[in-house]
Amino acid sequence: MTEPNDLKDQTTAPQASLAAGAATNSAPPAASPEKKRRKKVAIAVVLLLALGGWLTWRYYSQFATTDDAEIEGYLHPVSARIPGYVTRVTVNDTQYVAKGTVLVQLDPTDYQVAVDLAKARLAKAQAEADAAFGGVPIASVSTLSQVHSAEADVEGAQAGILAAEKQFQEAEARLIQVEANNIKVQDDLARYRQLIGKREISRQQYDQAVAASKASAAAVTEAQAGVAAAGQRINQERSRMQQAEAELGSAHTRPEQLRVTRARAEAAAAAVEEAEAELHRAELNLQYTTIVAPASGIIGKRTAVTGQNVSPGQTLMVIVPTKDIWVTANFKETELKAMRVGQPVTIHVDAYDQDYRGKIEGIAGATGVQFSLLPPENATGNYVKVVQRVPVRIVFDPGQDPDHRLQVGLSVEPTVRLR
Repeated sequence: MTEPNDLKDQTTAPQASLAAGAATNSAPPAASPEKKRRKKVAIAVVLLLALGGWLTWRYYSQFATTDDAEIEGYLHPVSARIPGYVTRVTVNDTQYVAKGTVLVQLDPTDYQVAVDLAKARLAKAQAEADAAFGGVPIASVSTLSQVHSAEADVEGAQAGILAAEKQFQEAEARLIQVEANNIKVQDDLARYRQLIGKREISRQQYDQAVAASKASAAAVTEAQAGVAAAGQRINQERSRMQQAEAELGSAHTRPEQLRVTRARAEAAAAAVEEAEAELHRAELNLQYTTIVAPASGIIGKRTAVTGQNVSPGQTLMVIVPTKDIWVTANFKETELKAMRVGQPVTIHVDAYDQDYRGKIEGIAGATGVQFSLLPPENATGNYVKVVQRVPVRIVFDPGQDPDHRLQVGLSVEPTVRLR
């Protein structure tokens, strides 16, 4: 049997052991120098990574880039302005041409004939105009002369009437006088006839009385004829007066005829201008038979061939520009906050793996979808917010492409320096 003291010792021994272990665990172990060094290195690495991340964020926040961009330019279609027969084509596809280079030649024969005909019509119109304007001063002088002459004739006719009436009055007075003398002479002859029968006068006296009677009767006849002639002259002068008045009235219409002559001259001048316009148009059509390059660039999509009949507006080829080109970059709307016109741009061309310099020339006034044929309608129940893109126009700095390597349609990646 175990003694109570032994049980007591057995009970207190484990308790003493537990107390000693507890005292040992509560005291912190001493950190080794290696662990301290590792802790400091870890903290330094974290700080360096944070600083590097912040510097990287700060650096890249100064730039905005996109791969949704391409080189663009206005394609110049070359078309015929007149119908014609192609006699010569001087260029091929992919060939570089300068502005003003002859590309296509149309047959000029018909248009040269039209020019010659227009020149002949112009010469005829000028001759008619010269004749019409030459007749204006002649008609003007003739009009004044006829008016003055007609007025003088009227005045002369009036004076002639007055003179004829005066002569008529004189003839009537002479007739009255002659008739009175004739009555006296005839009475004397009647008395002398009675006296000659009684032989109271001589035969000579009687013969003288007979001769005086005949002379007096002849004077009466002559005076009557003078009166009749004076009356006829009055009628003649009155007829002349009527004719002069009629000519004066006709002369007064000459100014109207002069206006008609001037109007004809002006019409002839207008015909000259019309003929000049026709000649100019014919010369332009003749000039259009030679089709030249409207701009410098590379030939593409050539369809013109010798022997082809072309019509106005028909596209014969296209000129792709090599100088007047730009980049259209579609940036996100969230990237436009610090973007301004004039900011420098680095343009990476994928085709040549080469960078070019440029600058922002302009920012579109609307997002890209607004320029599409069917812009989206957001006023629906299915609206989903999408980050929109805004076209930004970027131009190359001068002298960046001396070899004309940049081609319309190439994909590029522009990077804009915002700050």
